[in-house]
Amino acid sequence: MVDTVNSLAARVHEVLVEILTKGPAVAGTAGLQNVVARATALGPDGTWLVAAGHASLGGLASAHGQTEQALFHLDAAVAAGYNDCVALHVAPMRALHHDPRFRALYERMRVTQADLDEFLWLHQEMQIMLQDAQQASVDNIGRLDTGVSPLPQAPLPTREPNTPGVLITRIELAAVQTALQRVVMKAEFQRSSGNTSLSLIDDTWDYDRARRDACDADELDSRRQRAAEARAFVARPRAGTTLTPCPPLGSITYPG
Repeated sequence: MVDTVNSLAARVHEVLVEILTKGPAVAGTAGLQNVVARATALGPDGTWLVAAGHASLGGLASAHGQTEQALFHLDAAVAAGYNDCVALHVAPMRALHHDPRFRALYERMRVTQADLDEFLWLHQEMQIMLQDAQQASVDNIGRLDTGVSPLPQAPLPTREPNTPGVLITRIELAAVQTALQRVVMKAEFQRSSGNTSLSLIDDTWDYDRARRDACDADELDSRRQRAAEARAFVARPRAGTTLTPCPPLGSITYPG
């Protein structure tokens, strides 16, 4: 099969979902390294996917305290067009802020105000999804119905970005959405099948309570879906589209 930009973008999504659901120790980094190699072979069209692979490798290395590897991959990512300055303010990255090599690569990045607005929204949405998944696990404790409640997701932005770096973070958000949805749905199917089995063998099963739980869950699901739709990204009409240096290192508060 011949690689295309679309097929490799889908592959980046798959690899990130695997890392998020299985953990980097299980999923490993071979998938990301493979993406970098295959995207490099695509030439200029695949450069942003090279950046995506290196950025993820840099993030994993930073999270594990592997400073030299993190700096190597982040430098390569920036060279390939990575410019998500918001991501470089997440907690594991802040440990690198004092390193002059990190500061140098950060200062090479350029971003437009319009793209920065979307970067902030994308990372905020990742945090909201995490919070919603945690809340869903609490809300569904003790439900006796057999319904299954998916995790609502805000739609991904469709505006034409000024820089390809935005496409990388869109894939990351999509991967977070997919991974959390899978975790939530697995728990939901387990609860649903468990309730089905118990209702067949338990003569005291509270069917009236189960019906009330189903109605309450449907109402809550509707509210969550409306809330997710209301969170859709809306670009500011006059947000700047001129490339400028990223906000000073340390000046961005990571969403959440």
